[in-house]
Amino acid sequence: MSARSGSGTQRAAAAARTREVLIDTGFRLAETTPLNKLSANAVVAEAGVSKGTFFHHFPTRADYLVALHDGFHDLLEREISTVIEGMAPGTDRLLTGSIAYLDVCLRNRGVRALLADARAEPDVIASVRARSERTAELCVADFQELDTSYPRESARLWVRLVAEVALLEVIAGGPDAGLRAALGEFARRP
Repeated sequence: MSARSGSGTQRAAAAARTREVLIDTGFRLAETTPLNKLSANAVVAEAGVSKGTFFHHFPTRADYLVALHDGFHDLLEREISTVIEGMAPGTDRLLTGSIAYLDVCLRNRGVRALLADARAEPDVIASVRARSERTAELCVADFQELDTSYPRESARLWVRLVAEVALLEVIAGGPDAGLRAALGEFARRP
């Protein structure tokens, strides 16, 4: 490897670390800052980087919000994958993954609330839809195992139902046993 390609690799690694710092900063700020106050200025001040650095990584505010959305949903996917690993498709896996989703949202209430508000941003909508569809695809096997007539459509509705429960719990500031029990009833219906 030449010295030139080594320095390019180092620069790429440093750029990736800086991007991660900016996203992590957004997650931290989301705990105390509403969406309309989450500005590039607030992020760079907290992260200790220049505004030019921010805009190098995120040319628009919408690009930053999409990155926050994707980063949060990557975290959700990792957590859910961990708790359902080795489980056969069906009710138990569906509910276990859904409860993990709800718990992660509660541990990151500010981020979840901020991202819920960001769903109204036109440039973020496409990312939200794509992630919801991807998540629904992961649930199709569960609904096939439940012998539903429309497993893909059922999975799409389930994802939106669980997301709504997450928002209600975030607003309430904690788990809602009744809503979680209702999810179980929905999943167990013949």
